[in-house]
Amino acid sequence: MATPHINAKEGDFAKTVLMPGDPLRAKFIAENFLENAVLVNNVRGVNGYTGYYKGKRVSVMASGMGQPSIGIYSYELYAFFGVENIIRVGSCGSFHKDLHARDIILAMGACTNGNYASQYRLPGTFSPIADFGLLSKAVAACEDKGVNYMVGNILSSDTFYDDANSGMDWAKMGVLGVEMESAALYCNAARLDKKALCICTVSDSFIYPEENTTAEERQNSFTQMMEIALEIAE
Repeated sequence: MATPHINAKEGDFAKTVLMPGDPLRAKFIAENFLENAVLVNNVRGVNGYTGYYKGKRVSVMASGMGQPSIGIYSYELYAFFGVENIIRVGSCGSFHKDLHARDIILAMGACTNGNYASQYRLPGTFSPIADFGLLSKAVAACEDKGVNYMVGNILSSDTFYDDANSGMDWAKMGVLGVEMESAALYCNAARLDKKALCICTVSDSFIYPEENTTAEERQNSFTQMMEIALEIAE
């Protein structure tokens, strides 16, 4: 069962995998939320764990940064390890005046300035979207927990340092924020008939830069997002 990037065995991964970008965030989730967590992958330091959350078998593994990276890991999990659901639990920058640091974006759709979908040779523009079942459960979980959240489009950008400084151009089209992975994840889920959802915590704001969080805070403090993802794991 081993692939070039995952050295797990058949059955090592649960049907649902939480996928943060940061390997240390994956380790944090495994150590703080999962019972009897077992290391099932350690290629390139991208450790994957499988354990139990409230009796449900759940896995967590990092995606790394960017669409090419999550494209590889999510494809291999879907295609070779029997994974049915991937829930990205990441950080993002916000464009919206009603979103502050540590608020949550549920990405119903993922715009992109990248070319990941060009591989499908479609005669037009593909619109990567979340699985509605996972999305609706996440909305209910946010309501139950009383967290501030918004549902809408997010931008998956191939550039972190954007020379064109185009963020607010996307904002005028109602895009809520920017990250770097979701569009590729949603494309893989669509192509392989699987399910995916991106849940992002606002780490940085284009509107309120004084609220921006540190690397350590992004790694360890975004627990509401983690709990929501674990609650809706199938």
